[in-house]
Amino acid sequence: LLFPSLASGETVKWGDLIVREGLHYKKFTDVPFTGKITGEFQGKLKNGKKEGPWVSYHENGQLLSKFNYKNGKMEGPWVSHHDNGQIGSEGDFKNGKPDGPWVYYHKNGQLETKATYKNGKEEGPYESHHDNGQLKEKGTFKNGKKEGPWVVYHKNGQLSSKGTFKNGKPEGPRVEFWSNGQLLSKGTWKNSKKEGPWVFYNEDGTVWESYTGTFKDGKKVK
Repeated sequence: LLFPSLASGETVKWGDLIVREGLHYKKFTDVPFTGKITGEFQGKLKNGKKEGPWVSYHENGQLLSKFNYKNGKMEGPWVSHHDNGQIGSEGDFKNGKPDGPWVYYHKNGQLETKATYKNGKEEGPYESHHDNGQLKEKGTFKNGKKEGPWVVYHKNGQLSSKGTFKNGKPEGPRVEFWSNGQLLSKGTWKNSKKEGPWVFYNEDGTVWESYTGTFKDGKKVK
């Protein structure tokens, strides 16, 4: 037997809700829930959809995130925290998707990533860092895909790779390095496949013969 949920003054725990077709229901009811939610997620539901300010918590009681809903979609500022209290991320949502500048942080407080979103996809300059503060990755996104020059660094600051992307796929000359600075590989990508001469090196600088050779359409031909 199913019972409709009570009027908007009712309060239930987050764990006592179920989701069907994107709407929240109190268990054993067939009417989308309207009322206040408590527990690890706290906020209000209106006709089964999240509405207004919401907060969530880690298992240890630390604040996990603060965010806002409008007609069931995230809207406005978002802030999240690691379980040690450090800020994890900051940004904005628009119509349920990340929009504008976003910043992410490692658990130790170091900057992790700076990115910009447009309609939920990365757009423009992108930069990420290792948890020791060293630059990890730098490049540009276009419509959610890597575009143009990209560089990646090891945690010790040594260059890891350098190349170019086109529509999210590697294109043109590319070099990679071991963390000790030794060259790891050198060659060219064409249509996201290895093309022409490629040389691979072991960490001690000797040629990695089994991988080195000439490639055509991504396959080693000699």
